[in-house]
Amino acid sequence: MRPVTADMENAFAEFGMPGKPGTGEFWAAAGAPASVPADDGGWMTLFLRRGAEAASIGFESWSDSVPLRRWGDTDCWYAEVRMPARLRVTYQFLVGDAAYADPLNPVGAGADRSIAATPDAPAQPHWPVIGAADVLPLPRTRIRWASERLGGRRTVRVHPAGGGGPVVLLLDGDDWLYLHPAMTAFDSAVACGELPPVTLVFLPAKDRAAEFTCRPELWEAVRDELLPLVRDSGVPADLDRLVVAGQSLGGLSAMYAALEFPDLVSRVACQSGSFWWTPAAIDPADPSADPLGGPVGGAVAARLREQRPDLSGLRIAFDVGEHEKRMLPHCELAEALTEQAGATVRISRSASGHDRAGWRHALLRDVAWALGAQPGAG
Repeated sequence: MRPVTADMENAFAEFGMPGKPGTGEFWAAAGAPASVPADDGGWMTLFLRRGAEAASIGFESWSDSVPLRRWGDTDCWYAEVRMPARLRVTYQFLVGDAAYADPLNPVGAGADRSIAATPDAPAQPHWPVIGAADVLPLPRTRIRWASERLGGRRTVRVHPAGGGGPVVLLLDGDDWLYLHPAMTAFDSAVACGELPPVTLVFLPAKDRAAEFTCRPELWEAVRDELLPLVRDSGVPADLDRLVVAGQSLGGLSAMYAALEFPDLVSRVACQSGSFWWTPAAIDPADPSADPLGGPVGGAVAARLREQRPDLSGLRIAFDVGEHEKRMLPHCELAEALTEQAGATVRISRSASGHDRAGWRHALLRDVAWALGAQPGAG
C-alpha cells in the first residue's frame, strides 16, 4: 500500500498526475480513472475524488465496493484498484446513502453512474461519450400501451434508424433510452453500413422478475397488443423480421420466447442471459440463498434436454461478459444445447462483468448478425 506523506510531490506521476495531491496544479491535471500495467498482466487503475467526506467506489457486478483513502488532510481521496485485462465497468462514488457519478470522468451512464475501461478494452464504435449531466435524445414516436394481459400502462418509444426496417425489440428499453444512448448508436451503425435500417422499439419493464422469468403473458401481450400498435404507429416497421434483444433476465426471456413462440421470435441477440434461473432459484423468504447455485443451465437447459425441440429456424447470438465467472457455466451449457438443437448460433465474450456498459458493442453487432449481416471484429 502506498505510504501517505502529505508533502510528497508527484505521488501519482506514473498515472499522469503531476504535482502534490490536493493542490491546484494536481487538480488541474486530474481526470478520468487512469491505468498503468500491473505485474500480473492486468492493470492498476487510479480513481480520484475531490471532497471533504469519506467515500467508496461501488462497481456494478464486478467487485465489492472499494473505500477511498484520504491523502493527508487534503481534499484528495484516492483508490488504486487492481483490474484484470480487458474490463469495462460501471461505477459510482458512494457517500453515505447517496450515489454520484465521477465528476472527473466525462463518460457517464445516466445521472449517477460513470464508466471506466482498461486501456486494452476494445473500442465501442458508435457509442458517443455522454456525461452524467447530459440529457439523451429520445425518439419522437411514443405509444401509450395499456395492456390487458400485463395490466397497467407504459410508454413505448419507437425510432426508425435509417428510415426504419425490421423491428428490433429492446427489452429493458428504459435503460437503453436513459442510461445508454442506443438510439444514437444504432443511427451511427446504420449510417456506416454496419447495420441495415431498423425500427427500434424500446420496451420498458415494470416488474422484471415477473415479466422476464419464463412466463407466456409478456409474449402473448407483445404479439397480440404491442406489435399491432407498432404497425399502426406510422413508423415503417417490418414485423416479419423481428429481432429480440435482451440482457440478463431479458436475455432469458428472449430465449424463452424463441422456444415457446417460434412463429413470433426467430432472431435473438442475447447478452448474459440468466440461464441459472429456475422457478425455485429466487426465494423471497431467504434473501441469502444463492440463485446461481442451482442446476447448471437452469430451466432452459432442462427444457432443451427433455423436450429436444427443433430449433433449425432460430438464429441467435449469445454474448456474456468474460469476467462473469459464475455465469459462464450456465451460459455455456445453454449455448451448446441450443446449437445441438439445430439453431444457427453465434457465441462471443465481452470485456466486462454483468454490466450493460460492456454489452453495448455486442448489442449492435449481434443485431446486425441476426439480420444476416457479417459480424465485425470483437
